[in-house]
Amino acid sequence: MLRFICITMLLMADIFSSAQAGEVQVAVASNFISPLKEIQTRFEKETGHRMVLISGSTGKLFAQIKHGAPFDLLLAADALRPRLLEEEGFAVRGSRFTYAVGRLTLWSASPDRVKGEGAKIFQQSTFNYLAMANPKTAPYGRAAMQALKKLGVWGKVQGKLVKGENIGQTFQFVATGNAELGLVALSQIRDPKNRKKGSRWEVPPELHDPIHQDVVLLKRARDNPAALAMMGFIRGPAARKIISGYGYRLK
Repeated sequence: MLRFICITMLLMADIFSSAQAGEVQVAVASNFISPLKEIQTRFEKETGHRMVLISGSTGKLFAQIKHGAPFDLLLAADALRPRLLEEEGFAVRGSRFTYAVGRLTLWSASPDRVKGEGAKIFQQSTFNYLAMANPKTAPYGRAAMQALKKLGVWGKVQGKLVKGENIGQTFQFVATGNAELGLVALSQIRDPKNRKKGSRWEVPPELHDPIHQDVVLLKRARDNPAALAMMGFIRGPAARKIISGYGYRLK
């Protein structure tokens, strides 16, 4: 009898937990998809909520939100688009904060190609293609353009640029050998799934605007318990440990 009561209570608890569980649709910048998948595993296990991920360039996700895409959160690769969403009434005012600060690196899949200072590497004629994200839609692309201009090599590399739609595609150009060099996110190099020997030069942060990556709660999710739980979870110690492990700085 006691065993029957215990089983019944466990079943009822499971039903109650399922009834309380919700779903959150998260639009995420391409550079952050791998760390977010790790965070998703922890979040779903600890809260019972389900997370659905949609990744792309921040610019494209921003445009989709303004055209009615059913997202609950935006984890952008910049601070501008989340702020604009607040100002234009698409997001909950006061919900925005910086969850990570991105870092840009020059990377080659070849272990011998990147040596010494980045400016000298760009001045050499030993490469045919340099990959970077589209600066019009991808914040890492804008940072790459700023760095190349400050180094005084923007004009020199124009004929060698291969632009990815987002930083994920940019990384693939280099990983597959279609470009010898690429300005990519440090988090991609630190990603266990992508980690390759290669060679790299970390771009000094003073060469470009800070890559403050902000998250914002979209208006349709203001009363969504799963979305609100995720906003809190990403500020917690478990998520922050994962984020820093990928090479992001924490604010």
